[in-house]
Amino acid sequence: MAARKLTGFAFPALGLRWRLALVALALVVIPWAGFAYVQAMERMLRENQEQQLIATARGVATALQDRPGLLADAPGAPTESAAPASSAASEHARLLIAGLARPGLRIWVMDKKLQLVAVAGDLKGASPAAPASVTFGPLERVVHFALRPLFERLHGSAPSPAEEFIPSDVVFGGRELERALDGSPAWRRRPGPGGRTVIISVAHPVWVGESVVGAVVVEEDTDAIVTLRNRAFEQLAAVTLIAFAVAALVLFVFASSLSWRLKRLRDEAENAIDSQGRVRGLVAGEHARDEIGDLSRSFSTVLQRLAQYNDYLEQLAGRLTHELRTPIAVVRSSLDNMRLSQAPRDPGVYLSRADEGLNRLETILTRMAEATRLEQIVRAGERESFDARVVVSGCVEGYASAYPGRRFALEMTGEPVPLHGAPDLFAQMLDKLAANAADFTTGEAPIEVVLERVAGEAVLRFSNTGPPLPDDMKDRLFESMVSLRRERATGEPHLGLGLFIVRQIAEFHGGKVQALNRPDGSGVVFELRFPLAG
Repeated sequence: MAARKLTGFAFPALGLRWRLALVALALVVIPWAGFAYVQAMERMLRENQEQQLIATARGVATALQDRPGLLADAPGAPTESAAPASSAASEHARLLIAGLARPGLRIWVMDKKLQLVAVAGDLKGASPAAPASVTFGPLERVVHFALRPLFERLHGSAPSPAEEFIPSDVVFGGRELERALDGSPAWRRRPGPGGRTVIISVAHPVWVGESVVGAVVVEEDTDAIVTLRNRAFEQLAAVTLIAFAVAALVLFVFASSLSWRLKRLRDEAENAIDSQGRVRGLVAGEHARDEIGDLSRSFSTVLQRLAQYNDYLEQLAGRLTHELRTPIAVVRSSLDNMRLSQAPRDPGVYLSRADEGLNRLETILTRMAEATRLEQIVRAGERESFDARVVVSGCVEGYASAYPGRRFALEMTGEPVPLHGAPDLFAQMLDKLAANAADFTTGEAPIEVVLERVAGEAVLRFSNTGPPLPDDMKDRLFESMVSLRRERATGEPHLGLGLFIVRQIAEFHGGKVQALNRPDGSGVVFELRFPLAG
């Protein structure tokens, strides 16, 4: 595989599929965000659970408050028959807290001497969490089953049943209990059995008058929250894995389609031109409305223009040969005649013909040089703002003397027509259009020249009577070395450069030119459109 070196390291050249795969790694942020959301949800549920336990402990302590008969050593508590009274108090306290206990929630009451007065509920009977919802149906269940060993390894095994009795370290080492017996509510978290869950313990003092006679402790583990978190995480992992697999498949198919289209375009582009530089075929432009379709159509257009230019170059030699052969033959025949005639009576005829041939050669070379020079000026010409009406009116006035056998009718808008370009080049373009119209006009009808403003554009039209344009020449008429003229009586050469120059100057001014037949078929219209200068 080809490699690209950069700062001493070699990187493999990755294909489109692998690059899209690397880009797809950005999707990893989705499960990360989901996991962060699950953790935030767990924290919120734990905080809500703590607030509920604090409220429960406060409610139980309020129910036991100012009831000295329920706790030993309370002011006003009975002193005789202590054992029966204590048992009755313990039963009474248990009945009070029994209605508040629930599976997974334990409430116990301690007196000032850290003796257990009553207890209700336990931590091993928590109700199971609701089953997780399923997004992808059986597919998600299959993935979840396949990932079960991994989930068990990450989450650990389920905890053993919670302790049934209150552990001594909680009674004698619980800071929250000590603070509650000192008169301040407190809470803490301690590890549950197996370390998988956390037990939240809230202690609240029980007052009788101004004295603390005991404490209420409410405990609940977070097994339900942990189970909910684990199930949410498992569902997130399964859904993410399925989504990644679907996205990877879609990206792979999409990348394969792009790669196949690009390879086909590359093969067509390589086979379009032979080793000699000749265009032997065109790229089949795709109809897809995307960037690759645009690229394919652009390649097709470029190759078509290149083929036309190659065709122009191939025809150039033949056309120049045809144009140069006539004056060369005239000069050669004149010289041959002078050579054969030892004492010509009138050598001026031969010299005149030779001069005519030389003049024709000079005209051909002059026009070719003019076209080349004009192309250079168009490429690097300076631009300025000018009013097209001034240039058009001045040129049309001069055509009356330049073409005495033709009439020109000018119609212009009364508004200014500002253009951005070169007035001299614009005048040369008008001269070429006028010469073309004068050559092809038939009858006595005038050549119509119209300049107007239409929808923010300047529109210039040259219309003349005469033979209509062949359908196959409308698009090729503005190419170099293309002409429909017949030989003039004077034998003056024509290379088909006039309308080619018109197109070059029009494009220099940001415009477009097209040749149309009149609707009634009586002649031809050359229409040019230019953007108005701001």
